[in-house]
Amino acid sequence: MYKKQKSISEYKANEKFEDVFVVRFTKEIRETKNGKYFFEIKIQDANGDGMMKYWGSNDKEKVEEVYNSIKEDSVILAEGGVSEYMGKIDFSVNEGKLKVLEASEYDVGDFVRVSEQDPEEMFSILQGFMDKIEDSEYKQVLDSFFKDEEFLKKFKTSPGAMYIHHGWVSGLLEHTLAVTTICVDLAKYHKLDYDLLVTGAVLHDIGKIEEFVTTTQVKVTDKGNLLSHMIMGVQELTRRLDKLEIDEIKKNKLIHIMVSHHGKVEYGCPKPPMFPEALVIAKADELDANTVTMLEAKENAGTNDSFIYNKHLGNVYLK
Repeated sequence: MYKKQKSISEYKANEKFEDVFVVRFTKEIRETKNGKYFFEIKIQDANGDGMMKYWGSNDKEKVEEVYNSIKEDSVILAEGGVSEYMGKIDFSVNEGKLKVLEASEYDVGDFVRVSEQDPEEMFSILQGFMDKIEDSEYKQVLDSFFKDEEFLKKFKTSPGAMYIHHGWVSGLLEHTLAVTTICVDLAKYHKLDYDLLVTGAVLHDIGKIEEFVTTTQVKVTDKGNLLSHMIMGVQELTRRLDKLEIDEIKKNKLIHIMVSHHGKVEYGCPKPPMFPEALVIAKADELDANTVTMLEAKENAGTNDSFIYNKHLGNVYLK
């Protein structure tokens, strides 16, 4: 079995490498001025991504054979050199120095980031919050999800995003626990409906189970691209609610929490939060997501500058 030697982000210009990478996509074959053919590959591992160039000969058919062997999610073994181009690290491979690996030849854990927290421990804490719910109807709703073993397995392992925050195995559970904890803490200081608050917080992002899929990378599903986790979450919630004898107002409040948890209409919400528990969940969701995004930006800044610019948060102070 071939093991990852080091992450893409750790490679420096002028280094040699022989390592394994997962393929995100390939660009079309092009011809150089001297009649040789090459193509580019977007590569990724658990901690970053980069570009690789495969330099072939003037035999186009031979280059096409290599090109056609590489599919999305393929894992490749490549040998070559690292250079720097326009401030970015560039991997170069010559003809005959790239091989597509079989599934038995690599460890998928080298390519997919996993939560640093134990999923069973996280779910145990979350279950503790749910156990304190007294309202029998909200208990029914949660039971309809968490006594479903297939749903529970997906909930414990699903990523929370593709890029922005919690984009790793069990990221959804990690984010849900953080949001629920923030909500429970705030309920100590304000007159909030604990049962509604916790039920809504636990379920607010369940659509992400169908929005993302994890192979050798975290990807958005076709359904996720077309509908988004908010719509898919509402579909799943209403499907289960329709099978239960639940007060209509409680049903509508849970659905409202789900459709309003991004906080603002311009962030994709059909409705902004319209009661305190929905507002708290939306703010907790934003707080946790932005905190993790900022921490990740600082950790991966790779500069001695005082500031970096993050497209989601603006300027981030690094000192």
